Amino acid sequence: MIQSLPVGVTLFVIAAIVIGLVGTRMCKVADQLADATGWGEAVVGAVFLGGSTSLAGIVTSVTAAYGGHAELAVSNAVGGIAAQTAMLAIADMFYRKANLEHAAASIANLIQGTLLMSLLTIPLLASSSPQVSVWGIHPATFAIIGAYLFGLRLVSQAEEQPMWKPRYTEKTELDEPAEITDINVSLTRLWLEFLFYAVILALAGYLIAQTGVFIAIETGLSESLVGGLFTAISTSLPELVVTVAAVRQGALTLAVGGIIGGNCFDLLLLAFSDIAFRSGSIYAVISKNQVFVISLTILMTGVLLLGLLQREKYGFANIGFESVLILILYIGGIGLLISPI
Repeated sequence: MIQSLPVGVTLFVIAAIVIGLVGTRMCKVADQLADATGWGEAVVGAVFLGGSTSLAGIVTSVTAAYGGHAELAVSNAVGGIAAQTAMLAIADMFYRKANLEHAAASIANLIQGTLLMSLLTIPLLASSSPQVSVWGIHPATFAIIGAYLFGLRLVSQAEEQPMWKPRYTEKTELDEPAEITDINVSLTRLWLEFLFYAVILALAGYLIAQTGVFIAIETGLSESLVGGLFTAISTSLPELVVTVAAVRQGALTLAVGGIIGGNCFDLLLLAFSDIAFRSGSIYAVISKNQVFVISLTILMTGVLLLGLLQREKYGFANIGFESVLILILYIGGIGLLISPI
């Protein structure tokens, strides 16, 4: 349907803008759902907000994999996780009272960060192990799905009966539910509104996938670069918009939980892409560059966890040391990937 490169680029930009605009409203709805359901910002951020803002990335990777563009599918998935981690550091700049990771202290976010690092090792193991399959699906796909569900259970248990609690300071922003009147009507309206935005994100993600493949073919750029940089950043715009909006609204636990939880959810992109890819195991096409991005993301997540544990109140330019290091790592990593050397 795309006839020329200018049309493809225009559609790509339009889809990216739509994704960014929809995310702003979705943040407010998610915060209201956290209060109305009583599930808390960490759980709603990890499961519903993180999952919904990842719909664009899911559609991008799955449609690319189904069309035989496995390299684009994998690069979009792993590149999106790295981009979203860097976006959390950017969101830290918008919270001026203290370091974001200090104010948003939560055991649930710590568990999710540890879960993310564990999930990221599975595709690395799968890419370097024998490429066996069950019904055309690599066992690593089942491992990712099972580990993700188990991790959600741990997060839920930590919210209900925490065995560890952060030390509260004058800069800690607690997740305190707001009172909502006529809760039945509110819940119905909120869920319908949330679903509506999710559908828009999915459609925009499909457009991103189609234009991304077209741009890669027309410009001669590798699918690895297009997926790891252009489509990954574009489909990660909801996370950036939602996180910044949540920070400005004071929903800090929702902001951090949405990014880390969304990153965990994004590992399911590889699992879904493996199911959609019918030419063998998608882990077999993981290239050296993609291994580099996965390893970089593990390092960035480790730095983020150090920041969540250290809880520095103030740092350079009023952001935490972890935010500075994450941005340096991401920019430096992208620079190495696009370098001709």
